[in-house]
Amino acid sequence: MQRPFTNDALLAMAVTHASYFEGRAGADNERLEFLGDRVLGLIAAEYLLQHYPQMSESDLAPRLNNIVNRQACAKAAVRAGMGPALRLSRAEANAGGREKETILADAAEAILAALYLEGGLDPVRAFVLTNWAEAIEGTEHLQQDAKTALQEWAAAGRHGTPLYTVTQRTGPDHAPRFVVRVEVAGAAHEAEGPSKREAERLAAAAVLKALRPHG
Repeated sequence: MQRPFTNDALLAMAVTHASYFEGRAGADNERLEFLGDRVLGLIAAEYLLQHYPQMSESDLAPRLNNIVNRQACAKAAVRAGMGPALRLSRAEANAGGREKETILADAAEAILAALYLEGGLDPVRAFVLTNWAEAIEGTEHLQQDAKTALQEWAAAGRHGTPLYTVTQRTGPDHAPRFVVRVEVAGAAHEAEGPSKREAERLAAAAVLKALRPHG
């Protein structure tokens, strides 16, 4: 794994999954992940405001989610080489924990927190721009806010108003996950996001893709 900082104790904590202590007391990366999630959001929002100065909040939001979602964080962890460095219980390691999206994503956010605590935002910014490059580049190809686009499509075709329903909520209060189902014009899709609003956008985007495959 890349070593952009020198605090070994903080690094060890950032790559330590809760399973590592097998029921014993110990410092895992959950608290660092809590901080890192917020730090990543700040860096991503800062980047978007600088690179899309004319864009509205409704169009910035899905681009933010494209950078901070679990899949993007897990891919960043792989790019940074975190998998082999993870501290897991033997059972978790044998179960493929080093490749699990949730474990990798949490470790990526924990590393960001460690970088921030040691050196402030500058090293975090450099680390994000390098390892989240694929997700950041993907923001250039996102179109109009999906919920707005779906609403306009439905109105133009007299299909009524899209119906959004929260079908599941998981995770702790500081890092919830929402699954939302959207239905319109006989089509339906579910999507997961870190907030109800983001899950709605992702579900709307999926339905639009199905209804307008060449759009």
